[in-house]
Amino acid sequence: MNTAMNYLTVLVVFLLLAAPSLYGMAHDRRIDRQLRRARQDAERASRQARFTTVA
Repeated sequence: MNTAMNYLTVLVVFLLLAAPSLYGMAHDRRIDRQLRRARQDAERASRQARFTTVA
């Protein structure tokens, strides 16, 4: 019982220390997805503008 409680304590402390970093990583990934989507939309719009002015 004491060993299990020690492992659980270490796990909780680890999660408390790792949580801000994991949250920051998730935030960065969300921003990266938004930037990628905006870049794709801009490229798509520029391609459509090129075809409408050429045709």
